[in-house]
Amino acid sequence: MASFFSKLFGLSGGAAKEAEALPGKTETYADCLIKAAPKREASQYRLGGIIEKQIDGQTRIRSFIRADLFSSEQDATDAAFRKARQIIDQHGPSLFADDAPMRQV
Repeated sequence: MASFFSKLFGLSGGAAKEAEALPGKTETYADCLIKAAPKREASQYRLGGIIEKQIDGQTRIRSFIRADLFSSEQDATDAAFRKARQIIDQHGPSLFADDAPMRQV
């Protein structure tokens, strides 16, 4: 009986499990490769993604995670693509101007 209530209220340890990254889909936008990377958290998905760009033969990576949670993986993936396009549009060339191989945005 206690097991039933633990699972019902998320006390079974599964909810405390660390967020698990899911394999995402990709899209090309403004010479950048966008990879949607929603993270599963309990029964929801956190918005996250990666923006990659080839500069002088080296891959520069900018990752992002946001507080937004979605009930479906598809909704989180769609939002990740929208957010990545917004980041690219807002930052423009300065997104990769620091020559850091990898960082959060």
